[in-house]
Amino acid sequence: MPVKVSVVVPVYNPGVYIEDCIASLKRQSLPPDEFEMVFVDDGSTDGTPARLDELAAEDSRVHVIHQENSGWSGKPRNVGIAASQGEYVMFVDNDDYLGDEALERMYDYGVANGADVIVGKMAGKGRPVPVELFRRNHPRASVENAPLIDSLTPHKMFRRAFLDDIGLRFPEGRRRLEDHVFIAEAYLRADNVSVLSDYVCYYHVRRDDASNAGFQQFEPAGYFKNLREALDVVETYTKPGDLRNRLFRRWLRNEMVERMRGKRLLAMPEDYRRALFTEIHATVVERFGPGVAAGLPPTQRVVAELIAADRYADVVAFAEWEAGIALRAVPEGVEWQDGTLRVALRTEFTSGGEPMVFPAHGVPATGGPPLDAAEAIAWVSADSVARFDTATGDLLLRERASSAQHFQQVRVTRETVPEGDGERVRLVQRVTATVDPAVAAGGVPPAGGLWDAFVRVRLGGWTKECRLGPAPAHDRPAPQAAVVGGRTVLPYWTHPHRNLALAVDRAPERLGLDCATPGTVTVSDDHIQVPLPLHVSGERKVVLRLGSASIVDVPGTLSPAADGSGSVLEAELPLAELRASTWRVALSPVPEAAEPRFLVLPFALRVAGETVRAVRAPNPGGMERLARRVRRKLGRVLRGATSRIKNGRR
Repeated sequence: MPVKVSVVVPVYNPGVYIEDCIASLKRQSLPPDEFEMVFVDDGSTDGTPARLDELAAEDSRVHVIHQENSGWSGKPRNVGIAASQGEYVMFVDNDDYLGDEALERMYDYGVANGADVIVGKMAGKGRPVPVELFRRNHPRASVENAPLIDSLTPHKMFRRAFLDDIGLRFPEGRRRLEDHVFIAEAYLRADNVSVLSDYVCYYHVRRDDASNAGFQQFEPAGYFKNLREALDVVETYTKPGDLRNRLFRRWLRNEMVERMRGKRLLAMPEDYRRALFTEIHATVVERFGPGVAAGLPPTQRVVAELIAADRYADVVAFAEWEAGIALRAVPEGVEWQDGTLRVALRTEFTSGGEPMVFPAHGVPATGGPPLDAAEAIAWVSADSVARFDTATGDLLLRERASSAQHFQQVRVTRETVPEGDGERVRLVQRVTATVDPAVAAGGVPPAGGLWDAFVRVRLGGWTKECRLGPAPAHDRPAPQAAVVGGRTVLPYWTHPHRNLALAVDRAPERLGLDCATPGTVTVSDDHIQVPLPLHVSGERKVVLRLGSASIVDVPGTLSPAADGSGSVLEAELPLAELRASTWRVALSPVPEAAEPRFLVLPFALRVAGETVRAVRAPNPGGMERLARRVRRKLGRVLRGATSRIKNGRR
């Protein structure tokens, strides 16, 4: 069968980090005979060459090429392209890994949309990845209608014939930003680019030792020489005007302005940041016309203009002000309504830990910003007030294990709060988010595990994120767990920081089921009824498991309680199948799951003939503690006897 996808992995001294990459490739849902793995070892000096040869001996899909070290990833990727047989080529770095269905989903999506390039949703584990690009699927994207330019890493799928037809290959040698040159040209020359956002395809990982190439300090002159090559590509395939300015703006913003802002700038050694500023200033003056910086938000535009004017001291002063600005998100309500979790919260920016204040009368930023840090701060503040109606607020759920994140549906209102004498105001957003567990993870239920709530706000040129919390120490919302979307979902507050998180099919001991004591259980003839602190949106079928010398599964229902306090569990007991004994009780709230989970309830049913009553469940923990005490006492007796024998005593 023809190979659909060739996965090309450039390899250099990854150590154990390559194992996650290998494992994810082996788990792919694409049929094994429809993809191949091409590992290009670029002169590794650790145990990786032998590991790859071993892998190739075990798996005929694995091809390993060994070569002398070339200095960077460009040549290994080109060698991998030349050796590949697939209709599409997917680039994966040796310390990253793929979602289990990534190849199948990306290939099918690309074929369905006639794409030359397929961009799969990314999750960053300890490193940043694009966010806005993956709000939704873009089956027919371009640099004009989607923020493609935000994603310039090579971790994408490319139609092999497209690469060959235009002769596109990576720049080679020891250099930076070879991926920017390659990806920019691919975007600009592709007939279609498809962005797949409803499934996390690629996990971009920061190593524990932070030894990824992208985290190493670079030499400024060489770096910006390489950056100019990416700008050359844009100039080659665009005309002067708005599109070119918008594309150039990506490099001005990400590679230059953001390096000269806030804590990031201040953390650099003084001599290095001066050298970096010098190279950035030279590049800005040489390559960017006024239309590039003019399209930036005010805060970024201030920094860009100060760089262009060679105002290093003012750049540092502005960074010192920005370094104190943070986002605060305060939860105000968390409750279940008709099977969805409604989360109400309040957001505002803080400065030095206190609510940030702005002039009461905003003025839109016009013309160029002042070339003085103090005046620029006032200019940005006034514009932030004037444009407050365009501020945005979002709630995202982020899986703690994988860092996969998903936007939730929100409604935002904005409030200008007078401060002091009324000449200053606070800018407060109130956000109401609706989390529907049936579709919360990009249209599907979230996977089992822990999910943290993050808030993301764009205001005045800042885009900031923070956890949702801390919740008030007293009178904090305390929602029940819910059985919704085929999951058991428990909203809870983390310890000690009191941030909102969701435990999905986890933490059974925290569901509050210990309130189901014998006194709350009603047994009438063969009918059992138990109130439980579980939210359900309507009647749902469940299973009760009764355990004694044998196991008996009993169908039942969970229905909303009339007083809104939770739900009521009801079932008909098969008395003919229950011999006289004490039966432990467990509940499977989602019996239709592939692997149903059972939650042990804190009561038991004592059956005697046709009489059934609820009693306190036997405590296996107590029995185990008693057994341990008996074993310890017996051990002391035996050791004493042994000692007396050794001493000749009987």
